[in-house]
Amino acid sequence: VQLQASGGGLVQSGGSLRLACAASGLTLTRYHMAWFSQAPGKEREFVAAINWSGSSTTYADSVKGRFTISRDNTKNTATLQMNSLKPDDTAVYYCAARWYGRSWSGARIDEYDQWGQGTQVTVSS
Repeated sequence: VQLQASGGGLVQSGGSLRLACAASGLTLTRYHMAWFSQAPGKEREFVAAINWSGSSTTYADSVKGRFTISRDNTKNTATLQMNSLKPDDTAVYYCAARWYGRSWSGARIDEYDQWGQGTQVTVSS
């Protein structure tokens, strides 16, 4: 079972990036998905989550209106569209998955048992 995050890079403040999370060894239609970020010297924190069907999403207050989480179950992928990026968004971004048969709130890091390796996002001022 593997989650592969990609799409990170260096972008100027106000720019956009689109992160992707591809799954192998598991069918994402049976998993809730989320993105977390971890800046240097800080704890990993919640960014956005989407339920298994794509009918429900939740976001951290800091990214509401700027980031959009989505999924394409036919392609076994989840994405995070990041617009109006700020230097404070600089972090390693991780995708995570939780099987849909278990209780799920969305934002709790300890709910997720499948993690990708992370992709670096750097926003310059």
